[in-house]
Amino acid sequence: MDATKVKSILVKTAKYIGISLAVVLALMFVTPLIFSDKIKDEIKKTANERLAGEMNYSDVNVSFFKHFPSLTLTLNDFKLNGSAPFQKEHLINSKEVSFGINVYSLVFGKSIKIDEIYLSNAAINIKVNKEGLANYNVYIAEKDEEVNKEDEESAAIKLDHIEIINSQMTYDDQSTQVHFDAFGFNYLGKGDLSEDIFDLYSKAKIDKLNVLYANEQYLMNKKVDADLITKINVNSLSFVFEQNDLMINQLPVDFKGKFDFIKDGYNMDFILKTTNSNLKDLFTAFPPKYITWLSKTELNGKTDFLLTLKGKYIESKAIAPDLNLDLKIRDGFVNYNKSAFPVSNLNLDLSTSLPSLKPELLIVNAKNLALNINQDYIKSKFLVKGMETPEIDATFNSKIDLEKLNKALGIPDLELKGVLVGNGNAKGKYDTKNKIFPITDANINLKSGYIKTQYYPNPITNINILTTIKNQKGTFNDLKITLKPAEFTFEGKPVFVEANLENFDDLNYDVKAKGTLDISKIYKVFSQKGLDVDGSIKADLALKGKQSDAEKGNYSKLNNKGTLELRNILIASEYLPKKFLIKEGIFKINQDKMTFNNFLAAYGQSDFRMNGYLQNVINFATTNTGVLRGSFKLNSTYINADEFMSETEVASTNTTNSETKPAATKVETGVIIIPSNLDLKFQANANKINFNELALKDAKGNMIVKKGILTMQNTGFNLIGCTVNMNAKYQASTPKKANFEYDIKASDFDIKKAYNEIKMFREMASAAEKASGTVSLEYKLKGRLNANMEPVYPSLVGNGVVSVKDIKLHGMKMFSAVAKKTNNDGIKNPELSKVEVKSSIKNNIITLERFKFKFAGFRPRIEGTTSLDGKLNIKMRLGLPPLGILGIPMVITGNKDNPKVKIGRKSDDLEETKDSEE
Repeated sequence: MDATKVKSILVKTAKYIGISLAVVLALMFVTPLIFSDKIKDEIKKTANERLAGEMNYSDVNVSFFKHFPSLTLTLNDFKLNGSAPFQKEHLINSKEVSFGINVYSLVFGKSIKIDEIYLSNAAINIKVNKEGLANYNVYIAEKDEEVNKEDEESAAIKLDHIEIINSQMTYDDQSTQVHFDAFGFNYLGKGDLSEDIFDLYSKAKIDKLNVLYANEQYLMNKKVDADLITKINVNSLSFVFEQNDLMINQLPVDFKGKFDFIKDGYNMDFILKTTNSNLKDLFTAFPPKYITWLSKTELNGKTDFLLTLKGKYIESKAIAPDLNLDLKIRDGFVNYNKSAFPVSNLNLDLSTSLPSLKPELLIVNAKNLALNINQDYIKSKFLVKGMETPEIDATFNSKIDLEKLNKALGIPDLELKGVLVGNGNAKGKYDTKNKIFPITDANINLKSGYIKTQYYPNPITNINILTTIKNQKGTFNDLKITLKPAEFTFEGKPVFVEANLENFDDLNYDVKAKGTLDISKIYKVFSQKGLDVDGSIKADLALKGKQSDAEKGNYSKLNNKGTLELRNILIASEYLPKKFLIKEGIFKINQDKMTFNNFLAAYGQSDFRMNGYLQNVINFATTNTGVLRGSFKLNSTYINADEFMSETEVASTNTTNSETKPAATKVETGVIIIPSNLDLKFQANANKINFNELALKDAKGNMIVKKGILTMQNTGFNLIGCTVNMNAKYQASTPKKANFEYDIKASDFDIKKAYNEIKMFREMASAAEKASGTVSLEYKLKGRLNANMEPVYPSLVGNGVVSVKDIKLHGMKMFSAVAKKTNNDGIKNPELSKVEVKSSIKNNIITLERFKFKFAGFRPRIEGTTSLDGKLNIKMRLGLPPLGILGIPMVITGNKDNPKVKIGRKSDDLEETKDSEE
């Protein structure tokens, strides 16, 4: 073929291609114009019918060229609000949102199909409240029966392409306390999202990612590059993460797993790992406070990281998944700020397991922890299983200059000095209840130690510790601890301790301690939060002896002496809800007795001044079985006994229409618990005592605390102007329950004052509401107290006598009802003088023995029962004037507020309420 023919063919081909291109370009310009109105109308109709949130935009255009070659409808300045309950807050604000339109459906179909979405420069704000309601449920799904009809009339959304460009996303889930922000967010997702089961292919890039959980920062300003494949099953709400290659800053991470929604919870199987990565790359994924450290640190080595979370999470059944973490570091090198002594040969092999996310099941296995600084070294490995009674298998060997280690690692805000030499091993279970201790052989020697932190300007210096711990049999009685010496200097004051402790079954001790320690200031060395008060301890002690000799009273075999001075010390106890403050206490120790004078203390609003002694102090302080004995004279201007009651918060729930909803948290108090290892005697005087709304004055008496029981003997106090004498016993059986018994004698108390000022009197003698006059009482009572230190009425058992003197029962409804029944107003307001009423209490019933009195010519005789909740079953014979020989038998039933009187003798017994504890 000659050149002329070839040239002719090329010209014709170019001409056809040009014409075709011109036609295509013309169609691309003309098609949007032709179908523009149809597209806009159908999009507007779809938005009105299918969106639950309010949508607004400033302008709209249709073009092939916005996201070539797709035909797209673009909404400018697009705003979409969330679904309930976030209707007034934006879900998406975007400079523009484009919807890709299926051209075939536009030209030949009865409905327009949208298969692509593009968001540019958008702010996406996803929110979930505490009840789990989300703002993104804005699309109203079609009902099955309407699908065919809708296909003919409006646009259908069947996505297979989602693209987000240069946007910002915020996710705030208050139900799980998870929050994250993604800045510079770019995302491309492909897959047939209209299918029930589909693969979603995603690529995501984030310039800055911040992740917080419970307001704690975990990832801040991290760059993310992800290539993901996720299999999604819409029917079962199941997600399978098949291929997820992530880059978090410079750290490559492989993420795979599965997440299923199940009834009442989730089923998950997540694997997050990085293998043979650079150690420095691992630290780039750490929280932001490490980034500054990393910028000044030369960091080399290889690392493997594996995190797995597998199992079901069902909160209502207390079911949780297993968490496992493995971390390996090989041939690590750390040099902070060009230190002359870098850390080399850093090797770590650590495995941690947390079955069912229960801390008591925690297993930590450090198979290897080793490093060098020149010739110095640390070599260690340890295995710990469990928390309450842990199984331990540990070995360590070290010779390290702490100053060099501190500088090489660049530990912030901490200065360390001293040479630490130590070696040892421990293997076995630690169980205080069964007196088991790991088999141990360890030696620790710290010379010329020094510590200084940012929290306090002055360091702790001259720290020297030489200690050995030996136990060859794995029991408490074979344990030996030697501390010779332990000394340091703080604020110019030296502190010296030397101790030799053997046989923790029958502790053989030899302890010497001397020095002054400012508790508050030394605490500030280690923490920004100081104690509530400044406290100090000054000691000059020499203690030597054996626990059994102290218990048996063989004081001649002990050699304990010295002084201990405490000032402004706070003591916390598991038995007390508040802290006990020792304002001032100078103790003198001689053998097993610790004596003190003018011991000043405070607890909440209560104040105490004590003189006396304690015995068996060392045994009590060093063992769980030692009993503290003592005798005191105690004086107080005010004791608030209510403050000794514990408080716990209990979350209640409201159940409505088969849905359980959280309700307000209520506070439950607990009874006063008396430790069982106290044997103390008090001769007490208190000007005022407040207890459960009772105001006691001028209280005096003898108290004995022994084996968890408080006994009060010959106790007297003034209550509402009346002198009261009482013997009592009290013992808590659980934190929510206590038993008590007392016998009480009160002379001539004002019944009106008693009703107005004593809550228990109002509840047990409610009929005395309008009575006045004086009454004497001699009664024995025992029963149970609930968690609020209130009597449980069915548990009360007792008997006694109430002596009435000049009582006016004006307005008492029972006598008003009798007056109405007998048509005699003279009975309405009886006045009693010199009447003894004997009664007994059991099973919530007060039984009144027969008693007589006379007034206004009448001679009533009363007996019967009343219940503590006000029900009546009283038998009355109303003796008529002049001598009461003739009388009217009556039965009074009903309750104190609505008594019912009938003539006759027949009545039904009140129903008893037996104590549920019996």
